[in-house]
Amino acid sequence: MLDKLRFRFSGRILGLALIHQYLLDAFFTRPFYKALLRILCDLSDLEYLDEEFHQSLQWMKDNDIHDILDLTFTVNEEVFGQITERELKPGGANIPVTEKNKKEYIERMVKWRIERGVVQQTESLVRGFYEVVDARLVSVFDARELELVIAGTAEIDLSDWRSNTEYRGGEIWFMDGWTLNRKLKVIWAFVIDLTGYHDNHIVIRWFWAAVERFNNEQRLRLLQFVTGTSSIPYEGFASLRGSNGPRRFCVEKWGKITALPR
Repeated sequence: MLDKLRFRFSGRILGLALIHQYLLDAFFTRPFYKALLRILCDLSDLEYLDEEFHQSLQWMKDNDIHDILDLTFTVNEEVFGQITERELKPGGANIPVTEKNKKEYIERMVKWRIERGVVQQTESLVRGFYEVVDARLVSVFDARELELVIAGTAEIDLSDWRSNTEYRGGEIWFMDGWTLNRKLKVIWAFVIDLTGYHDNHIVIRWFWAAVERFNNEQRLRLLQFVTGTSSIPYEGFASLRGSNGPRRFCVEKWGKITALPR
């Protein structure tokens, strides 16, 4: 009971993050997003969970298994250290897998592998999710689109990153004033930007030249180091968010002239 409540609560958190457009710095498999959308999984989804198992079933699908495989509609699974046989359908132990019915066998094997041991937990999480999110709002998405909305993209578009980056620093403030009488004092101030960063600044050109040589994983690590997350909104870097709302990536000059940017 306690586990169900925890997963239900997790589903609510997931729904709130979606509604308030906060990206989750977490990895979920494609079958997970299909479960949220209440879409049945197929053989291709199994690749994200168990590549070797997927390849075995894919071979069965692509090849004639007549007189090659001796299978029934059963599967062996381990329960508390004991190997037990489970039927994939009523009477499955007495139903041989043939070329004619292998499609059904593959579908049932995929369902068993994806749902194994997590059916109740998944149902509780999905229930909590839809207690917060109107089903009509997500019905327009497929699994890939929902993944982008919840977790962002992991592929960095360098030109989009650079075009949506802000530069700061190099400001020198001057302030002075004079007293007109004992009750009135005039204060004036102005700021001069002598050496501020800009897109064509030599240091900035060095920075982007270095990032350009990075592979995607290194770029994601850089983004996570600076912003605290490696997730990119599906709208791109223009919609990057900080802890207090929308905030673009920024390179700032600070400290002494010999100091590194931040």
